[in-house]
Amino acid sequence: MSRALPRYQDIQEAAERLRGVVHRTPVLTSQTLNGRLDAEVFFKCENLQKVGAFKFRGAYNAIAKLSPEERAAGVVTFSSGNHGQAIARAAQALGVTATIVMPLDAPKAKRNAAASYGARIIPYDRQTEDREQVARQLIEQEGLTLIPPFDHADVIAGQGTAVMELLEEVGGLDALFVPLGGGGLLAGSLLAAHAVAPECLVYGVEPSAGNDGQQSFNKGEVVRIPPPRSIADGALTQALGEITFPIIKRYAHDILTVSDEKLIHAMQFFAERMKLVVEPTGCLGAAAVLNETVPVRGMRIGVILSGGNVDLASYAACLSHGQQ
Repeated sequence: MSRALPRYQDIQEAAERLRGVVHRTPVLTSQTLNGRLDAEVFFKCENLQKVGAFKFRGAYNAIAKLSPEERAAGVVTFSSGNHGQAIARAAQALGVTATIVMPLDAPKAKRNAAASYGARIIPYDRQTEDREQVARQLIEQEGLTLIPPFDHADVIAGQGTAVMELLEEVGGLDALFVPLGGGGLLAGSLLAAHAVAPECLVYGVEPSAGNDGQQSFNKGEVVRIPPPRSIADGALTQALGEITFPIIKRYAHDILTVSDEKLIHAMQFFAERMKLVVEPTGCLGAAAVLNETVPVRGMRIGVILSGGNVDLASYAACLSHGQQ
């Protein structure tokens, strides 16, 4: 696999490839929140994207760029859910077979959705098995092409189109808050923001229990951590990628963390005040803003709501948490 870093030009080309295929998701605001923070906050609602997450952008872009021979052989990926769903639906749309290596504890809604698009699901135990090794075995046995969740130039370029759209719609921003797992969304967002709004401070936000990105950013090299545990199941990576980390290291202003408790409060805010279903991972950037993890008053703020796929039982538990 090529390890070449993507450029903003690749995001522009991805945007043309995705035109008419992905939703141009809405940008929403909350007068209540703006008043509370004395700021203008713009939420890019990728929870309303196809498959309920930004992941469809990168998945479709990557599969669309495969050679006829690669398409005929089929694709494989490993994913806790949203990327798996995205690969499954993009592959279905492009007539390509897809295999998804998915953890046993992935939310049932995500697992069922991927299967509904015709993908083959290969389960594994994230505490005892290496998902990349499981995928490698399938590649060796069946000749599949790997499209990983984040460490892939075409995936990153596709993800960057979300921030490209946001900046086209709202203009310049003082700061941008982006959920961080393996770094595909953040890397694409950084490339787009640097090209279009270079003065914008871009923050990656990850769960406190899985702060490999923060450690890596502070140390200046990739830090690998044990399998983390958090309700932000889409951000439970152990390390940033060989492609994503150099982009994050160069362009990110800082990496922040938020607790599961703050993610739950953010989910409650979106449900109660904005009538939006946002999954815990999708709330990472928003939770940092809602809790003023860094100063935001008087600023124009962009926030990526990266996904809205959550089991109904888990969602109900989060919404009722702490309520009398």
